[in-house]
Amino acid sequence: MDIELSEDMKIMLDTIKRFVQRELEPISRQVEEEDKIPEEIVQKMRELGLFGLAIPQEYGGLGLSLFEECLIYEELSKTNACFRARIATNNGIGSQGIIIDGTEEQRRKYLPKLASGEWTACFALTEPEAGSDAANIKTRAELQGDHWVLNGKKHFITNGDIADMATVFAVTDPQKRARGGITAFIVEKNFPGYRVGTIEKKMGHRGSHTAELIFDNCIVPKENVIGGIRMVGQGFKTAMKVLDRGRIAIGASAVGAAQKLLELSVDYAKQRVQFGRPIANFQAIQFMLADMATQIYAARQILYHAARLRDKMGTSVTKEASMVKLFCTEMVSRVADMALQIHGGMGYMKDYPIERFYRDVRLMRIYEGTSEIQRLVIARELLKD
Repeated sequence: MDIELSEDMKIMLDTIKRFVQRELEPISRQVEEEDKIPEEIVQKMRELGLFGLAIPQEYGGLGLSLFEECLIYEELSKTNACFRARIATNNGIGSQGIIIDGTEEQRRKYLPKLASGEWTACFALTEPEAGSDAANIKTRAELQGDHWVLNGKKHFITNGDIADMATVFAVTDPQKRARGGITAFIVEKNFPGYRVGTIEKKMGHRGSHTAELIFDNCIVPKENVIGGIRMVGQGFKTAMKVLDRGRIAIGASAVGAAQKLLELSVDYAKQRVQFGRPIANFQAIQFMLADMATQIYAARQILYHAARLRDKMGTSVTKEASMVKLFCTEMVSRVADMALQIHGGMGYMKDYPIERFYRDVRLMRIYEGTSEIQRLVIARELLKD
């Protein structure tokens, strides 16, 4: 696949590579231990424009295509996963509802703050009883005069503890639900009745927090329905469009992490000596490296194709997005397993990054739609009349 990049994009990619190598990777272990990204690093991310990669230039962002954004995510994912997660909600699920379906007034009010990194956004769809079954959400919104009143609970919300605003999905018509009865709202953290609940303790992704959001008679102005009055009841469609794009971006993160794991494994295999020679000389190791490289190559091709297709066609890439999410995240899990096997006992130790990658990439097969859900989506698209 031919890749033609502008000079500006080449410069930006080179800048990001240096940022990862010089600034992020050296503190990855510190972030893992402290479960926090230093504020000075977050500020440098703001200065690099990383919070506005996908936000159009007219609203203060860089206006990158999805393909270009994927190239950036590949590089950022070669280190601790929390760094990409810190900017991902502003570029993806936290802002895309406004970009895709929001009113012009909403875009001008919120997108510049997100693009600069002054504000952090999050995406509040998942609930205790509605994960893969997203249409089964229980959070309710009732119109009372000039405002909506939200009641319910969301959980596993990435960046929920630090978010200044959330894209929140609530039932506005219990009879219609996903077919015209779910609405998307922009809810600011200072709205009455909005509060952060439990911050979850996770297996991996330390430095990136997921939190519970609680809405207790939360007051939301009518103008904060994403898309305005015409979009009341259309929030589930908005959510699915946002997730299509996000699934391709996750594919990029999987490819970047897998590439780093391959590089670490090649270097280790050349240096590690057993039975009097480097383990890279043993066919068993060579076969694992070959399988890793081949799977990464295949994943990168479908990732780039789907990203370019989405850039060309807009949001009509549901099947391809699910294929990317499924294949790339399953791929990186296999690659991580082989990388750990090549490193042997050292790969299981926290002194080596393999152990961290192994835990972090496991989440990719779950969030923003499990592998099982992706298979259902793909099959549904294939069987359409």
